[in-house]
Amino acid sequence: MASSSPLIFHARVVTGTGGGPDKTILNSPRFLDREGYRSVCVFMRDPSDPLFAELEDRARRWQAPVLAIDDHGALDWSVVRRLQIACDRHQPAVWHGHDYKSNLFGLRMRRTGMRRVTTVHGWVKRTWKTPLYYWIDRWSIRRYDEVICVSVDLYERCLGLGVPEDRCWHLANAVDTEEFARDSTPDEAKRRLGALPDRPLIGMVGRLSREKRCDLAIRALDRLRRQGVDAELWLAGDGDERPSLERLVADLGLAERVRFKGYVADPRPLLQAVDLLVMSSLREGLPNSLLEAMALEVPVVATSVAGIPGLIVDGENGLLVEAASAEALSRGIARVLANPELAAHFGRAARRTIVESFSFAHRMKRVSQIYDKTLGAGAV
Repeated sequence: MASSSPLIFHARVVTGTGGGPDKTILNSPRFLDREGYRSVCVFMRDPSDPLFAELEDRARRWQAPVLAIDDHGALDWSVVRRLQIACDRHQPAVWHGHDYKSNLFGLRMRRTGMRRVTTVHGWVKRTWKTPLYYWIDRWSIRRYDEVICVSVDLYERCLGLGVPEDRCWHLANAVDTEEFARDSTPDEAKRRLGALPDRPLIGMVGRLSREKRCDLAIRALDRLRRQGVDAELWLAGDGDERPSLERLVADLGLAERVRFKGYVADPRPLLQAVDLLVMSSLREGLPNSLLEAMALEVPVVATSVAGIPGLIVDGENGLLVEAASAEALSRGIARVLANPELAAHFGRAARRTIVESFSFAHRMKRVSQIYDKTLGAGAV
Protein backbone atom coordinates (compact mmCIF):
# COMPACT_ATOMS: atom_id res chain seq x y z
CA MET A 1 0.00 0.00 0.00
CA ALA A 2 1.47 3.33 -1.03
CA SER A 3 2.33 5.76 1.76
CA SER A 4 0.23 8.38 -0.04
CA SER A 5 -2.93 6.33 0.45
CA PRO A 6 -5.39 7.76 3.02
CA LEU A 7 -4.67 6.60 6.57
CA ILE A 8 -7.42 5.47 8.96
CA PHE A 9 -6.98 5.70 12.74
CA HIS A 10 -9.19 3.02 14.35
CA ALA A 11 -9.41 4.23 17.97
CA ARG A 12 -10.79 2.43 21.00
CA VAL A 13 -10.22 1.85 24.71
CA VAL A 14 -9.28 -1.77 25.38
CA THR A 15 -8.93 -3.84 28.53
CA GLY A 16 -7.35 -7.27 28.64
CA THR A 17 -7.53 -9.16 25.38
CA GLY A 18 -10.44 -7.11 24.07
CA GLY A 19 -13.86 -8.12 22.81
CA GLY A 20 -15.85 -8.40 19.61
CA PRO A 21 -15.34 -4.77 18.47
CA ASP A 22 -11.58 -5.16 18.93
CA LYS A 23 -11.67 -8.23 16.73
CA THR A 24 -13.44 -6.18 14.06
CA ILE A 25 -10.80 -3.45 14.35
CA LEU A 26 -7.88 -5.88 14.08
CA ASN A 27 -9.45 -7.63 11.10
CA SER A 28 -10.00 -4.39 9.22
CA PRO A 29 -6.51 -3.34 8.01
CA ARG A 30 -5.82 -6.25 5.67
CA PHE A 31 -9.25 -5.89 4.06
CA LEU A 32 -9.10 -2.10 3.80
CA ASP A 33 -5.66 -2.39 2.21
CA ARG A 34 -7.35 -4.02 -0.79
CA GLU A 35 -9.67 -1.00 -1.03
CA GLY A 36 -6.87 1.58 -1.06
CA TYR A 37 -6.73 2.56 2.62
CA ARG A 38 -3.92 2.18 5.16
CA SER A 39 -4.86 1.58 8.81
CA VAL A 40 -3.46 1.90 12.31
CA CYS A 41 -5.29 0.36 15.27
CA VAL A 42 -4.96 2.91 18.09
CA PHE A 43 -5.71 1.28 21.44
CA MET A 44 -5.88 3.29 24.65
CA ARG A 45 -4.83 0.80 27.31
CA ASP A 46 -3.55 0.58 30.87
CA PRO A 47 0.23 0.16 30.46
CA SER A 48 0.27 -2.26 33.41
CA ASP A 49 -2.25 -4.64 31.80
CA PRO A 50 -0.31 -7.83 30.93
CA LEU A 51 -3.10 -9.20 28.73
CA PHE A 52 -2.60 -6.47 26.14
CA ALA A 53 0.37 -8.50 24.88
CA GLU A 54 -2.06 -11.21 23.74
CA LEU A 55 -3.99 -8.65 21.71
CA GLU A 56 -0.72 -7.52 20.14
CA ASP A 57 0.09 -11.15 19.25
CA ARG A 58 -3.27 -11.44 17.52
CA ALA A 59 -2.60 -8.18 15.67
CA ARG A 60 0.69 -9.53 14.32
CA ARG A 61 -1.04 -12.69 13.06
CA TRP A 62 -3.63 -10.57 11.28
CA GLN A 63 -1.09 -8.06 9.94
CA ALA A 64 -2.74 -5.20 11.82
CA PRO A 65 -0.49 -2.26 12.80
CA VAL A 66 -1.08 -1.34 16.45
CA LEU A 67 -0.30 1.90 18.26
CA ALA A 68 -0.64 1.59 22.06
CA ILE A 69 -1.54 4.79 23.92
CA ASP A 70 -1.03 4.84 27.70
CA ASP A 71 -4.32 5.45 29.49
CA HIS A 72 -4.47 5.47 33.30
CA GLY A 73 -8.23 5.75 33.57
CA ALA A 74 -11.15 8.15 33.35
CA LEU A 75 -9.29 11.07 34.95
CA ASP A 76 -6.17 10.76 32.78
CA TRP A 77 -6.72 13.66 30.39
CA SER A 78 -3.08 13.49 29.30
CA VAL A 79 -4.34 10.80 26.91
CA VAL A 80 -5.61 13.64 24.71
CA ARG A 81 -2.10 15.03 24.39
CA ARG A 82 -0.66 11.61 23.52
CA LEU A 83 -3.35 11.08 20.89
CA GLN A 84 -2.70 14.53 19.43
CA ILE A 85 1.01 13.72 19.15
CA ALA A 86 0.09 10.48 17.32
CA CYS A 87 -2.19 12.41 14.94
CA ASP A 88 0.51 14.99 14.26
CA ARG A 89 3.01 12.25 13.53
CA HIS A 90 0.89 9.93 11.38
CA GLN A 91 -1.54 12.47 9.88
CA PRO A 92 -4.65 10.28 9.53
CA ALA A 93 -7.25 11.25 6.94
CA VAL A 94 -10.02 9.63 9.01
CA TRP A 95 -10.44 9.23 12.75
CA HIS A 96 -12.65 6.15 13.23
CA GLY A 97 -13.90 5.93 16.82
CA HIS A 98 -15.31 2.76 18.30
CA ASP A 99 -16.49 3.73 21.80
CA TYR A 100 -17.53 6.71 23.89
CA LYS A 101 -13.99 7.77 24.86
CA SER A 102 -12.52 7.53 21.38
CA ASN A 103 -15.54 9.39 20.03
CA LEU A 104 -15.13 12.21 22.56
CA PHE A 105 -11.37 12.47 22.10
CA GLY A 106 -11.73 12.36 18.33
CA LEU A 107 -13.58 15.66 18.55
CA ARG A 108 -10.63 17.11 20.48
CA MET A 109 -8.04 16.27 17.84
CA ARG A 110 -6.75 19.34 15.99
CA ARG A 111 -6.06 18.26 12.45
CA THR A 112 -7.23 20.26 9.44
CA GLY A 113 -9.29 18.21 7.00
CA MET A 114 -9.43 15.06 9.11
CA ARG A 115 -12.86 13.44 8.87
CA ARG A 116 -14.55 11.66 11.77
CA VAL A 117 -16.36 8.33 11.47
CA THR A 118 -17.68 6.18 14.30
CA THR A 119 -19.05 2.68 14.61
CA VAL A 120 -21.76 2.18 17.23
CA HIS A 121 -21.20 -1.39 18.43
CA GLY A 122 -23.89 -1.32 21.11
CA TRP A 123 -24.56 0.13 24.55
CA VAL A 124 -24.73 -3.05 26.58
CA LYS A 125 -22.52 -3.13 29.68
CA ARG A 126 -24.04 -1.27 32.64
CA THR A 127 -22.24 0.02 35.71
CA TRP A 128 -22.80 3.08 37.91
CA LYS A 129 -20.65 5.08 35.47
CA THR A 130 -22.36 4.09 32.25
CA PRO A 131 -25.19 6.68 32.23
CA LEU A 132 -22.51 9.39 31.99
CA TYR A 133 -20.50 7.43 29.41
CA TYR A 134 -23.54 6.84 27.24
CA TRP A 135 -24.55 10.52 27.47
CA ILE A 136 -21.04 11.47 26.30
CA ASP A 137 -21.23 8.98 23.45
CA ARG A 138 -24.64 10.13 22.29
CA TRP A 139 -23.52 13.77 22.46
CA SER A 140 -20.39 12.95 20.46
CA ILE A 141 -21.81 10.87 17.63
CA ARG A 142 -24.21 13.63 16.55
CA ARG A 143 -21.09 15.65 15.72
CA TYR A 144 -19.45 12.95 13.59
CA ASP A 145 -19.34 13.02 9.80
CA GLU A 146 -20.54 9.44 9.42
CA VAL A 147 -22.12 7.02 11.93
CA ILE A 148 -22.07 3.26 11.27
CA CYS A 149 -24.48 1.08 13.29
CA VAL A 150 -24.05 -2.70 13.55
CA SER A 151 -27.75 -3.49 14.00
CA VAL A 152 -31.10 -2.09 12.93
CA ASP A 153 -32.12 -1.17 16.48
CA LEU A 154 -28.90 0.84 16.94
CA TYR A 155 -29.48 2.55 13.59
CA GLU A 156 -32.99 3.58 14.64
CA ARG A 157 -31.74 4.80 18.03
CA CYS A 158 -29.04 6.93 16.39
CA LEU A 159 -31.59 8.50 14.07
CA GLY A 160 -33.69 9.21 17.14
CA LEU A 161 -30.70 10.91 18.76
CA GLY A 162 -30.56 13.36 15.89
CA VAL A 163 -27.98 11.82 13.56
CA PRO A 164 -29.03 12.90 10.03
CA GLU A 165 -30.21 10.06 7.83
CA ASP A 166 -27.68 10.85 5.12
CA ARG A 167 -24.84 10.36 7.63
CA CYS A 168 -26.18 7.27 9.41
CA TRP A 169 -25.57 3.77 8.08
CA HIS A 170 -26.74 0.30 9.06
CA LEU A 171 -23.79 -2.00 8.41
CA ALA A 172 -23.85 -5.27 10.32
CA ASN A 173 -20.87 -6.96 11.90
CA ALA A 174 -19.34 -9.66 9.73
CA VAL A 175 -16.90 -12.56 9.74
CA ASP A 176 -14.05 -13.73 7.53
CA THR A 177 -15.75 -16.70 5.89
CA GLU A 178 -12.44 -18.18 4.71
CA GLU A 179 -10.94 -18.12 8.19
CA PHE A 180 -14.14 -19.43 9.76
CA ALA A 181 -14.87 -22.49 7.64
CA ARG A 182 -15.35 -25.93 9.18
CA ASP A 183 -12.47 -28.36 8.66
CA SER A 184 -13.41 -31.13 11.10
CA THR A 185 -16.48 -32.93 12.41
CA PRO A 186 -17.72 -32.35 15.97
CA ASP A 187 -16.50 -35.82 16.96
CA GLU A 188 -12.99 -35.10 15.64
CA ALA A 189 -12.91 -31.71 17.33
CA LYS A 190 -14.19 -33.18 20.61
CA ARG A 191 -11.47 -35.81 20.53
CA ARG A 192 -8.76 -33.17 20.14
CA LEU A 193 -10.13 -31.17 23.10
CA GLY A 194 -10.67 -34.19 25.33
CA ALA A 195 -14.47 -33.93 25.40
CA LEU A 196 -16.59 -37.06 25.70
CA PRO A 197 -17.84 -38.05 22.23
CA ASP A 198 -21.21 -39.39 23.44
CA ARG A 199 -22.16 -36.45 25.67
CA PRO A 200 -23.83 -33.43 24.05
CA LEU A 201 -21.56 -30.41 24.34
CA ILE A 202 -23.07 -26.93 24.64
CA GLY A 203 -20.85 -23.90 24.13
CA MET A 204 -20.89 -20.24 25.11
CA VAL A 205 -18.32 -17.72 23.87
CA GLY A 206 -18.00 -14.17 25.18
CA ARG A 207 -17.49 -11.95 28.20
CA LEU A 208 -18.64 -13.30 31.53
CA SER A 209 -20.51 -10.10 32.31
CA ARG A 210 -23.91 -9.35 33.71
CA GLU A 211 -25.67 -8.49 30.46
CA LYS A 212 -24.65 -11.85 28.95
CA ARG A 213 -26.69 -13.69 31.64
CA CYS A 214 -24.50 -16.79 31.56
CA ASP A 215 -26.30 -17.88 34.73
CA LEU A 216 -29.36 -18.62 32.58
CA ALA A 217 -27.39 -21.13 30.51
CA ILE A 218 -26.16 -22.81 33.70
CA ARG A 219 -29.70 -22.98 35.09
CA ALA A 220 -30.95 -24.29 31.75
CA LEU A 221 -28.33 -27.05 31.94
CA ASP A 222 -29.57 -27.90 35.44
CA ARG A 223 -33.15 -28.16 34.14
CA LEU A 224 -31.99 -30.44 31.34
CA ARG A 225 -30.12 -32.67 33.78
CA ARG A 226 -33.25 -33.05 35.93
CA GLN A 227 -35.13 -34.02 32.75
CA GLY A 228 -32.62 -36.76 31.99
CA VAL A 229 -30.49 -34.92 29.38
CA ASP A 230 -26.84 -35.53 30.26
CA ALA A 231 -25.18 -32.57 28.56
CA GLU A 232 -22.08 -30.50 29.29
CA LEU A 233 -21.53 -26.72 29.09
CA TRP A 234 -18.21 -25.07 28.23
CA LEU A 235 -17.86 -21.31 28.69
CA ALA A 236 -15.06 -19.61 26.74
CA GLY A 237 -14.30 -16.14 28.04
CA ASP A 238 -13.62 -14.30 31.25
CA GLY A 239 -15.05 -11.39 33.17
CA ASP A 240 -16.37 -9.95 36.42
CA GLU A 241 -19.17 -12.49 36.76
CA ARG A 242 -16.94 -15.56 36.83
CA PRO A 243 -16.78 -15.92 40.66
CA SER A 244 -20.56 -15.74 41.04
CA LEU A 245 -21.05 -18.17 38.15
CA GLU A 246 -18.61 -20.61 39.73
CA ARG A 247 -20.57 -20.40 42.99
CA LEU A 248 -23.80 -21.08 41.11
CA VAL A 249 -22.27 -24.14 39.46
CA ALA A 250 -21.16 -25.44 42.86
CA ASP A 251 -24.58 -24.76 44.44
CA LEU A 252 -26.34 -26.68 41.67
CA GLY A 253 -23.90 -29.59 41.83
CA LEU A 254 -22.78 -29.09 38.23
CA ALA A 255 -19.01 -29.06 38.76
CA GLU A 256 -18.62 -32.15 36.55
CA ARG A 257 -20.78 -30.69 33.80
CA VAL A 258 -19.62 -27.06 33.47
CA ARG A 259 -16.11 -26.00 32.43
CA PHE A 260 -14.77 -22.48 32.53
CA LYS A 261 -12.24 -22.33 29.70
CA GLY A 262 -11.13 -18.73 30.30
CA TYR A 263 -9.96 -16.52 27.49
CA VAL A 264 -9.62 -18.45 24.23
CA ALA A 265 -7.42 -16.75 21.63
CA ASP A 266 -8.78 -18.86 18.78
CA PRO A 267 -12.41 -20.01 19.27
CA ARG A 268 -12.49 -22.22 16.17
CA PRO A 269 -11.41 -25.52 17.79
CA LEU A 270 -14.01 -25.12 20.53
CA LEU A 271 -16.78 -23.98 18.19
CA GLN A 272 -16.20 -26.96 15.91
CA ALA A 273 -16.44 -29.30 18.91
CA VAL A 274 -19.75 -28.09 20.32
CA ASP A 275 -23.08 -29.56 19.29
CA LEU A 276 -24.82 -26.27 19.98
CA LEU A 277 -24.01 -22.65 20.80
CA VAL A 278 -26.22 -20.81 23.25
CA MET A 279 -26.48 -17.06 23.69
CA SER A 280 -28.48 -15.94 26.70
CA SER A 281 -27.83 -12.19 26.56
CA LEU A 282 -30.25 -9.50 27.68
CA ARG A 283 -28.57 -6.85 25.51
CA GLU A 284 -26.44 -7.16 22.39
CA GLY A 285 -25.42 -5.33 19.25
CA LEU A 286 -24.61 -8.07 16.77
CA PRO A 287 -22.14 -10.42 18.51
CA ASN A 288 -19.10 -11.67 16.62
CA SER A 289 -19.15 -14.99 18.47
CA LEU A 290 -22.59 -15.70 17.02
CA LEU A 291 -21.44 -14.88 13.49
CA GLU A 292 -18.36 -17.09 13.89
CA ALA A 293 -20.37 -20.04 15.19
CA MET A 294 -22.86 -19.78 12.34
CA ALA A 295 -20.04 -19.55 9.79
CA LEU A 296 -18.74 -22.85 11.24
CA GLU A 297 -22.18 -24.47 10.80
CA VAL A 298 -22.89 -24.64 14.53
CA PRO A 299 -26.61 -24.77 15.46
CA VAL A 300 -27.57 -21.80 17.63
CA VAL A 301 -30.16 -21.11 20.31
CA ALA A 302 -30.20 -17.40 21.19
CA THR A 303 -32.35 -14.86 22.97
CA SER A 304 -34.42 -12.64 20.72
CA VAL A 305 -32.80 -9.30 21.60
CA ALA A 306 -31.46 -6.28 19.72
CA GLY A 307 -29.65 -7.23 16.49
CA ILE A 308 -29.94 -11.00 16.86
CA PRO A 309 -33.36 -11.38 15.13
CA GLY A 310 -31.82 -9.61 12.13
CA LEU A 311 -29.40 -12.52 11.85
CA ILE A 312 -31.39 -15.55 12.99
CA VAL A 313 -34.72 -16.40 11.41
CA ASP A 314 -36.44 -18.51 14.03
CA GLY A 315 -36.85 -22.10 12.91
CA GLU A 316 -34.91 -21.58 9.68
CA ASN A 317 -31.23 -21.03 10.55
CA GLY A 318 -31.45 -21.30 14.36
CA LEU A 319 -33.83 -20.91 17.28
CA LEU A 320 -34.83 -17.71 19.06
CA VAL A 321 -36.12 -17.80 22.63
CA GLU A 322 -37.43 -15.17 25.01
CA ALA A 323 -34.85 -13.37 27.13
CA ALA A 324 -34.35 -13.81 30.89
CA SER A 325 -35.91 -17.29 30.94
CA ALA A 326 -33.90 -20.39 31.81
CA GLU A 327 -37.00 -22.46 31.03
CA ALA A 328 -37.28 -21.09 27.47
CA LEU A 329 -33.55 -21.58 26.93
CA SER A 330 -33.67 -25.18 28.16
CA ARG A 331 -36.65 -25.95 25.89
CA GLY A 332 -34.79 -24.60 22.88
CA ILE A 333 -31.63 -26.54 23.71
CA ALA A 334 -33.60 -29.75 24.27
CA ARG A 335 -35.38 -29.37 20.93
CA VAL A 336 -32.12 -29.08 18.99
CA LEU A 337 -30.30 -31.85 20.88
CA ALA A 338 -33.24 -34.24 20.40
CA ASN A 339 -33.34 -33.69 16.64
CA PRO A 340 -30.00 -34.22 14.84
CA GLU A 341 -31.57 -33.59 11.42
CA LEU A 342 -32.90 -30.22 12.57
CA ALA A 343 -29.51 -29.37 14.07
CA ALA A 344 -27.75 -30.21 10.81
CA HIS A 345 -30.27 -28.14 8.85
CA PHE A 346 -29.71 -25.16 11.14
CA GLY A 347 -25.94 -25.49 10.72
CA ARG A 348 -26.08 -25.55 6.90
CA ALA A 349 -28.57 -22.69 6.75
CA ALA A 350 -26.50 -20.65 9.20
CA ARG A 351 -23.40 -20.97 7.02
CA ARG A 352 -25.37 -19.85 3.96
CA THR A 353 -26.66 -16.82 5.86
CA ILE A 354 -23.15 -15.72 6.79
CA VAL A 355 -21.63 -16.30 3.34
CA GLU A 356 -24.45 -14.49 1.55
CA SER A 357 -25.02 -11.56 3.90
CA PHE A 358 -22.34 -11.23 6.59
CA SER A 359 -18.94 -11.69 4.95
CA PHE A 360 -16.19 -9.42 6.24
CA ALA A 361 -14.85 -8.70 2.75
CA HIS A 362 -18.22 -7.28 1.69
CA ARG A 363 -18.56 -5.28 4.90
CA MET A 364 -15.17 -3.64 4.54
CA LYS A 365 -15.88 -2.73 0.93
CA ARG A 366 -18.95 -0.86 2.20
CA VAL A 367 -16.87 0.81 4.94
CA SER A 368 -14.33 1.93 2.33
CA GLN A 369 -17.19 3.46 0.30
CA ILE A 370 -18.26 5.42 3.38
CA TYR A 371 -14.66 6.68 3.69
CA ASP A 372 -14.77 7.61 0.00
CA LYS A 373 -17.93 9.62 0.60
CA THR A 374 -16.67 11.51 3.61
CA LEU A 375 -13.35 12.27 1.93
CA GLY A 376 -15.11 13.49 -1.18
CA ALA A 377 -13.77 10.68 -3.35
CA GLY A 378 -17.10 9.11 -4.24
CA ALA A 379 -20.69 8.47 -3.26
CA VAL A 380 -22.30 5.55 -1.44
